[in-house]
Amino acid sequence: MEFEELVEKVAKGGIKLHQVEKYTDKRTATEVRRKALERKLGIKLEHIGHYSIDPEQVIGRNIENMIGVVQIPMGVAGPLKINGEYAKGEFYIPLATTEGALVASVNRGCSALTEAGGVKTTLIDDKMTRAPLLKCPDARRAREVAEWVKANLNYLQEKAVSRVTRHGKLRGVKPYIVGNNLYLRFEFETGDAMGMNMVTIASEEIMKVIEEEFPDVKYLALSGNLCVDKKPNAMNFINGRGKTVIAEAVIPREIVEKKLKTTPELIAEVNYRKNLVGSAQAGSYGFNAHFGNIVGAIFLATGQDEAQITEGSHGITLAEVTPEGDLYISVTMPSLEIGTVGGGTRVPTQREALSIMGVAGGGEPAGTNAKKFAEIVAGAVLAGELSLLAAIAAKHLAKAHKELGR
Repeated sequence: MEFEELVEKVAKGGIKLHQVEKYTDKRTATEVRRKALERKLGIKLEHIGHYSIDPEQVIGRNIENMIGVVQIPMGVAGPLKINGEYAKGEFYIPLATTEGALVASVNRGCSALTEAGGVKTTLIDDKMTRAPLLKCPDARRAREVAEWVKANLNYLQEKAVSRVTRHGKLRGVKPYIVGNNLYLRFEFETGDAMGMNMVTIASEEIMKVIEEEFPDVKYLALSGNLCVDKKPNAMNFINGRGKTVIAEAVIPREIVEKKLKTTPELIAEVNYRKNLVGSAQAGSYGFNAHFGNIVGAIFLATGQDEAQITEGSHGITLAEVTPEGDLYISVTMPSLEIGTVGGGTRVPTQREALSIMGVAGGGEPAGTNAKKFAEIVAGAVLAGELSLLAAIAAKHLAKAHKELGR
């Protein structure tokens, strides 16, 4: 079928958007859909149609009904010195955003932290979770099933998990019983992948084994919403999901005063009254100034699951004056769900952004690149928190947005 004929048929509804690939290759199908949409709606999609990404690589893996791309300006902040367990050295952080002043703010924080000797990062935990729902005859049976599952993790790894993944390892389970409902919050190691697809497939295999073992128990839902994925929640805030990481630094008073134009005392007070008291009054899961800003910009730049910015914005910022009169500041991030392989990290532009930080692809041994990436993200978030708190304390916030964000 000729190009124009295809466009006309799609515009008139004779061929559905998802059917175009049946008649042509993926690159042409992308053009056909966009032209049909232009014709049907009477608009021009000129900029959406300019891109370097190969539709053959992403259609069917990262996108459906492709018509082009959306472009987001990308800046870079840094260098940021990180003294981590996996990230060691100075790093530049790619940030994709349309919010003026954000990159400049993070960059200022990076400068202050690096001059102070860098950021110390500590990985506390690393797990991806999925929590299927089982309907049991009663609560006592639910408890029996839960106890059996806890006692047979190695068996489930061999019988179910290992059959569908070479990289996933079942490392634990936390059962929750509500009436006759049993929620099994499985915890997996997933290497350098964020791992949602991996643990979803593995959990379904586990459910088959459990149903065989307990014929009176019914598997109802692969996700019982205790995972918890892509929703603000106390579960991940307290127990963590993905990477749980802390970034901290001590900044000498002289640097705070000269570079950030304020004092350790003012930053500590603003943090206490804004991030802790204000957030408590709001019932927030984010006791911080703007984790989501930095997490979101890095996620968009590097091909992470953008909906998981929700849990990435969970966390607590602490600031206090040391006995020597300097500033101690830290960020605790309980649920940073990231990866360096799979998903959107395969897209060439996003892979290039990961390469800026030296974390593109799989690490050696497996998992080290994703851990390194988590420490870099936490360091960048600390830079953003420090800079914003200082701007608020110095009454410079509105001025910065007037100059850079309008």
